[in-house]
Amino acid sequence: MSLLETGLVAMRDRKRLAEIAAVVARFGIGDLLARLGLSGLPPAGRDGGGPDIARLGAPERLRLAIEALGPTFVKLGQILSTRGDLLPPEWIAELERLQSDVAPRPWPAIRAQVEADIGGPVEEVFAGFDAEALAAGSIAQVHRAVLPDGAQVVVKVRREGLRPLVDADLRLLSHAAAVAERQWPDLARYRPREILNHLGAAMAEELDLAAEARNCETIAANLADMDGVRIPRIHGRWTGERLLVQEFVAGIAPNDGAALDAAGLDGRVLARRGAEAFLRMALVDGVFHADPHPGNLRALGGNRVAFIDFGMVGRIGGRRREQLLTLVGAIVEGDGGRVANLLIEWSGAAGADLARLEAACDAFVARHGAPPLKLGAAVADFMALAREHGLALPPDLALLFKALITADGVMRGLDPDFDAIAVAAPIVREEMARRYAPAALAGRGRALALDLAGLAADLPALARLLALRLRQGRISAEVELKGLEGIGGDIRFAATRIAVAVVTAAFALGLAPRLLDYGPSLLGAPAAAWLGLGVIAGGMAWLLLPKR
Repeated sequence: MSLLETGLVAMRDRKRLAEIAAVVARFGIGDLLARLGLSGLPPAGRDGGGPDIARLGAPERLRLAIEALGPTFVKLGQILSTRGDLLPPEWIAELERLQSDVAPRPWPAIRAQVEADIGGPVEEVFAGFDAEALAAGSIAQVHRAVLPDGAQVVVKVRREGLRPLVDADLRLLSHAAAVAERQWPDLARYRPREILNHLGAAMAEELDLAAEARNCETIAANLADMDGVRIPRIHGRWTGERLLVQEFVAGIAPNDGAALDAAGLDGRVLARRGAEAFLRMALVDGVFHADPHPGNLRALGGNRVAFIDFGMVGRIGGRRREQLLTLVGAIVEGDGGRVANLLIEWSGAAGADLARLEAACDAFVARHGAPPLKLGAAVADFMALAREHGLALPPDLALLFKALITADGVMRGLDPDFDAIAVAAPIVREEMARRYAPAALAGRGRALALDLAGLAADLPALARLLALRLRQGRISAEVELKGLEGIGGDIRFAATRIAVAVVTAAFALGLAPRLLDYGPSLLGAPAAAWLGLGVIAGGMAWLLLPKR
């Protein structure tokens, strides 16, 4: 990473960089960017930060700076707030306070965009439209409306001019991550570039309101057979990249205890149904609501639970879901060794102190193995354990764990005696039975057979390529075996044997048969044939000799 490249990045996005520099200087965190090679920025804390900011701690100053920098940095802060495996609790707690609420744009300023997206005047599409925004954030603002058939909906409108800003931010952050990895090699194990890739994907999805609509419809289809759960309907006719029209769900926030009591709703039933829905999303379907805070949940009549706002959705692959089931089983069974193995596999840290890690994992399962399992506390403890041992978790797991902590807090507010294991056990049993049913095993067997058949079909081509490279002398290998002497001689001897074997085989199969027609006879066979036989016998004898 050269100074020239840094200069080119700074020149391309100099306007945005100047805006970032002003915020950085205001909140006194300029030394960070200076250490990342972005020189020429105003010195930290010298342009009007004021005595109030000067008295704030570093985590709070960082949080305020992130909020001032806009949606890309807010999203990065939200992602980092899920990384209890990377950051200490005081930084996590501050990043969890990140707010993306901003003043909504006035209706006259966005009307033309809305009408362009819905294909006509607002009065012709909606029977009613509330010009005053219901809520507003850095990405979009939301308005209440009524369709001609009387259906109550919310209209989510994306702010204009976001894509160029986000693209510039992502370029600058990616460059900063690359410089950081170069200057501090130890940072590589925390995968800063992977975090930035995750940020880029999250921003691309959040900017596309059609993607949010698809996420909502996917989860609705997955949970369609759960009577106690409701997912709002999407009105696809008017939904696109910049505008989302969705059913309005009137309900009670789960943290409004007085309203729940007045409505005669049962917190225990609500907690169980909400947890069942969330665990099914994560452990069975692999697509889950990644931000289940009280503002995104509603309690409905009949003790039903509604999930709203699918702007942040996580995905978990089949292999990862199997590992999560293993983790839950290891906690319940008190198997610290399996927990340690999963941590090492997830982090890719082969050099971890296994004995120390296993002892810590044994203590972890001893603390959390007995019911009732307080899932939020267990997950937070698990991420702290990873951080203390220098083990970074994959981003998909960090997002899930953060969502689990949030959901557990909501459920425990509804039911102080909430036991996650009691809810998860039937789901885990059902999923394990499904995965290891004869039909599922047969399907895996067929997939394995197809893989082996494909490998067998590739073998002749691989063998021909190997023979060609041997004839050309173009095979090379790099081997590192610590503690062994003379490895170079072993490799040379093995290579010589391979070469002699190939030459002998080629002579026997190709040239030797033709020698039967040449030369005078000796003992009833051409002399050339005897010569060929001698070459073959000599080659095979040399191959059978022990190493010299």
